[in-house]
Amino acid sequence: MAKMRNTENEKKQEESNQEEMPLEEQRMHRQSAPRPTVSDELQRLGMINQQPDGVMDGFRVLEEVIGREEVQEASQILQKYKQGKANLERRIVENEQWYKLRHWEYLRRDSKGQNSSSQVEPVSAWLFNSIANKHADAMDNFPAPNILPREEGDKGEAQMLSSIIPVILDNDEFEATYDELMDDKLKFGTGVYGVFWDQTKLNGLGDISINRIDIINLFWEPGITDIQKSRNFFHVELRDNDLLSQEYPQLAGKLGQSTLDLTQYVYDDTVDTTEKSAVVDWYYKKHQNGRTVLHFCKFVNDTVLFATENDPEYRDRGWYDHGKYPFVFDRLFKMAGTPCGFGYIDVGKSVQEYIDRGDQAIMQNMLANARPRHFIRSDGEVNEQEYADMTKDFIHVGGNLGQDSILPIQGKPLNSIYLEVHNSKVDELKETTGNRDISTGGTSGGVTAASALAAMQEAGSKLSRDSNKGSYRGYKQAIQMTLELVRQFYDLPRCFRIIGENGAYQFIQYSNANIRPQYQGNEMGQDMGYRTPLFDVEISAQKASPYSKLSQNEMALQFYSAGFFNPQMADQALACLEMMDFDRKNGIMQRIAQNGTMFQRMVMMQQQMIQMATIIDRTQGTNMAEQIASGIIGAPVPAAAGSGKAVENAKETEALGGDSGPKESSTTKNARQRVAESTSPK
Repeated sequence: MAKMRNTENEKKQEESNQEEMPLEEQRMHRQSAPRPTVSDELQRLGMINQQPDGVMDGFRVLEEVIGREEVQEASQILQKYKQGKANLERRIVENEQWYKLRHWEYLRRDSKGQNSSSQVEPVSAWLFNSIANKHADAMDNFPAPNILPREEGDKGEAQMLSSIIPVILDNDEFEATYDELMDDKLKFGTGVYGVFWDQTKLNGLGDISINRIDIINLFWEPGITDIQKSRNFFHVELRDNDLLSQEYPQLAGKLGQSTLDLTQYVYDDTVDTTEKSAVVDWYYKKHQNGRTVLHFCKFVNDTVLFATENDPEYRDRGWYDHGKYPFVFDRLFKMAGTPCGFGYIDVGKSVQEYIDRGDQAIMQNMLANARPRHFIRSDGEVNEQEYADMTKDFIHVGGNLGQDSILPIQGKPLNSIYLEVHNSKVDELKETTGNRDISTGGTSGGVTAASALAAMQEAGSKLSRDSNKGSYRGYKQAIQMTLELVRQFYDLPRCFRIIGENGAYQFIQYSNANIRPQYQGNEMGQDMGYRTPLFDVEISAQKASPYSKLSQNEMALQFYSAGFFNPQMADQALACLEMMDFDRKNGIMQRIAQNGTMFQRMVMMQQQMIQMATIIDRTQGTNMAEQIASGIIGAPVPAAAGSGKAVENAKETEALGGDSGPKESSTTKNARQRVAESTSPK
């Protein structure tokens, strides 16, 4: 406890010193000062023996837990994982060729596995069009996070995180990452997020990176469906040997051709990998001190570049505090026994194959009939070159020209049944991929009304909505990992520009001081331990389709016309909204309830003011109560003292068309009319 108090006092002293610094100097100190690396700290403590050439030869005090033998064992595990993933890699490479419309190299293969050339190889993009439309639907519903607190005291932090998380994503160009990941999900059936802490960002201050990861470079335990249950997880990347030697001097003279054969896509360009080495990121979990700890090791061949178990800072804590592999798999159509799924190319490529083969037969028949061919007798003496040359007016022959010397070949026209089969295959592909004409804006069956078209498009997009909901689940996991990295690494405050109320820019500073584990102190001699603020993530569509925007705008205008935002009708509006279901309903109900509460308070204040003004009017002979009532809500005007009979006589005279005395001022009259119209809207 004494040590903890000293730590708290030192922290308070540091905060007071920072407060004494000028604001501009604080920002420079917070955002530009790089955090010391592990090597710097260990060297400062005398725990690293640094050679004159800058090569680190190991720990001098601590014994290495991860060495050459452990890395060799991990490499053997990696090879087993790669063998179990061979079928998936082969399918991914083939799907990429189908996506690029290069699938005739697979269609040329005959039953014996040999290639046979064809004169005509038509390529129709029906399957590509389906994927492009699904991708457009995904980008029309780009997700946006909303952070919700689990306890009352964390509301402020949740609101702050809801503002800064989108800024972090925007700085990381997450929209481009989401675009690429949706491509992978639709083509291969699986898109993968990588959520990392990047120490090189912000001039060494570090920030979060959410990247799209190529699934070919990932390896996990075969047979599992959740990667978090895999005993080991590997990410492999090929890098140039010269760059590796510059970044890690201990690799000098130890690099050659990569010992790990990674599966490659079929590139249009020639890719040379002879001067590249495989850099392996090895993640594994251990049970330490009653919790699961995530460890990390980076190695090339047999050389360890970094290992958390060799580092005293991470040996007990692990690499990331959340204890999970920093990867999120977003699957399209799930499969048993694997964390990956299958995509629309796997669903539609068989139908696409028959469509292209049918196009090939139709095109060949067309070319055969469009170009005339002839039988020529071998003993005939017709000049074939002159006969084939359409520019020759005269053709030379020798001897007599018989009727059978040249005989045209009669072509066979294609039966219409084959065209019907071809068109039915096109319709089948549209059905199986959920890409009907109505989903892409086309019409069918004589439907021309805009409302009917909109309703049919909404019904036809249910497959896209289902896919988007699945994408939101993966996105939610990535945002939760992002929150945990903010909790772990945002030690120093950093500035953010956020959009506040009414679209105005606000500049705020944020750190993890209020979301880190907080000591609760002692109560009645009992240590209350630490409390960690927890948050939930709610995902909504940041960008909607034009039709969805139009329908939401029309609904808002309908609410306005119906008087839902009239504070006098708050109770009726809330009762009606409770029976409705639409996006962001809770926010609208909260705003209407606030308006109703504020109106009730204003009514009470007005009544009090009218009562006080009535007393003054009785003593002073003024009409303050009437002015207050007319200017606010048009409530009944209390009669001044001794004037009740006069008011009744004035009403009778006015009803008979007479003049009751001094006329009401135009200002008061207009005020009455405005109040009457506002309380009884048309």
